[in-house]
Amino acid sequence: MAEPGGPDVLCLGETMSLVSPASPVPLEQAPVFTLSAGGAESNVAIHLASLGHRVGWASRVGDDPLGRRLVATIAAAGVGTDLVEVRPDAPTGVYFKDPTPQGTRVHYYRAGSAASTMDEGFLPADVLDAPRVLHLSGITPALSAGCDRLVRHLLTRPRRTQVTFDVNYRPALWPVEQAGPVLRELAQLADTVFVGLDEAITLWGVRTPEDVRELLNRPDVVVVKDGAEAAHALGSATVTVPAPEVEVVEPVGAGDAFAAGFISGVLRGADAAQCLRLGHLLAAHSLLSTEDHTASPDRTNLARWLVLDEERWSALSFAAW
Repeated sequence: MAEPGGPDVLCLGETMSLVSPASPVPLEQAPVFTLSAGGAESNVAIHLASLGHRVGWASRVGDDPLGRRLVATIAAAGVGTDLVEVRPDAPTGVYFKDPTPQGTRVHYYRAGSAASTMDEGFLPADVLDAPRVLHLSGITPALSAGCDRLVRHLLTRPRRTQVTFDVNYRPALWPVEQAGPVLRELAQLADTVFVGLDEAITLWGVRTPEDVRELLNRPDVVVVKDGAEAAHALGSATVTVPAPEVEVVEPVGAGDAFAAGFISGVLRGADAAQCLRLGHLLAAHSLLSTEDHTASPDRTNLARWLVLDEERWSALSFAAW
């Protein structure tokens, strides 16, 4: 159980300053840009806060205007930032989104960032044991040797907190030959794992959600996202929920929204199908924007769509929220 007044969820990982075109056009052609906070774990935190959960974000940022700006941005979204450390000797990372007809490319400028200095001594045990859920991603171990040790420590220490782990493979950070074995090893240590079927195919050469579950046989639940088709929760039984149709403006960030929706369902005591539906609905909302996170979807609609029967859910389609 979460400590009184403490977070239900603690999300740990690097957040960078995100520069993206104000409209979905290629970076080199865009006349206007937005500056925001972008990071997988803080995205999850912001989505959870928008759904009414108590959530904190832990990381390191540089003692610079970009670091102060992104911490203020995340705090303004209702996320606790008390566990963010400021480093005077390392900068805040930056990345750029480049929407193209072939898909969105991402350009990182994060080598030697403040967050990459995290290691296994980053947070004390009492802080780690306070939330109900600790959320991690496979991005963090790719940042540095210290970050790799941190994630291993968090996954192997005696714990009462449930750990969720989003595989979140980033080819720009490390080659598949290195990432594949490491991410499988780390995923096996988590309680709940999120992975896209496409990235599982790339990392491990599997073909189906069932293949992924066979490969990751230790977690309580493995959630496999099959793009616009469906999502599967594979635990003691397998539950599949098709994805609603949505006009995609830009796909980056949808996976974080999905993870937040699923975690929100778990915190609310929902069943696997409802957790998958919440994930789908937040992901669909995210797909309608070039931002990594957008204003909260209407909670009345979320509640209404969660109780649709299977036939009406399968027919759900929207071009705007």
